[in-house]
Amino acid sequence: MKCVIVDDELLAREILSHLVLKTPDLITVAAFSNAIDLIKFINTKPELDLIFLDIHLPNFSGFDFLQTMNDLPLVVIVSNDENLALEAFNYDCIVDYLVKPVKPKRFERAMERVRMKMHVGYIHPADSNGPQEIFVNIDKRIIKIELNSINYLKANGDYVQIITEQQSYRVHSTLTQLQVKLPKSQFVKTHRSYIVNIAKVNAVKDTTVVIGKDAIPVSKNNREELIELLNRV
Repeated sequence: MKCVIVDDELLAREILSHLVLKTPDLITVAAFSNAIDLIKFINTKPELDLIFLDIHLPNFSGFDFLQTMNDLPLVVIVSNDENLALEAFNYDCIVDYLVKPVKPKRFERAMERVRMKMHVGYIHPADSNGPQEIFVNIDKRIIKIELNSINYLKANGDYVQIITEQQSYRVHSTLTQLQVKLPKSQFVKTHRSYIVNIAKVNAVKDTTVVIGKDAIPVSKNNREELIELLNRV
C-alpha cells in the first residue's frame, strides 16, 4: 500500500515515516507540511492507497482538504486534538483517528482497520485459529455473518441488531446468547445493551466509544475491560 504523510510538524512526519518503514506492506511515496502541496500531488493522479492527515495545518486545514477533494483514498487522521474525532468520522474516507504522540501498537491497530477496509484478506490476529463467522437465524433462514465485518451488537427488546459495515441484521435473541458465540479477544461488552468489535474502535472517550459515525455508550463497570483489550491489540 502506498501512502503520503501530511503534517506541519517535522518530528511528527519523521515518527510516522519510521512507523511506516516498520510496516512491511506500507510504503511512503511523499510527505508534505501543508495541504496545498498535497492537493497538487493528488492532481497528478498518483497511485495512492492511504493518507496520514493532520487536522491543524497552516492556512488550509485537514477538514478544508477533506471538504474540497473528491474520490479520496483512505484517510487516517493524526492530530494533537482528540476532541475532533466525532467530527472527523463524518467523512466516509476516514478509517481511524490517531492522537499524537502515536504509539506503535496503536499505529498497528489503525493499519488493521485499513486492511479490513481494503478487504486485503484480513484475519484478526488474536483469532487466526478460531471461528471467523457466526450463524444466526433470521426470518427462518440461517445467515452467515463474518466476524470481521461486525462493528457492534445492540440489544433492542427481544431482538439484537448486528451492525456490520454493509448492513444491519435483526436477530431474535438475547445479547448474552450471542456473546457466547463471539471470541472474547475480539468482542467486548461496553454496556448492558452493547457489544463492540475492538478492531473497529476509532476513539474512546470517558463514557463513549466511537465506531465509524456511531457513538456507543461505555459503562464504568465495562470500561476497564475495554481498555485492557484495546491495549493488547
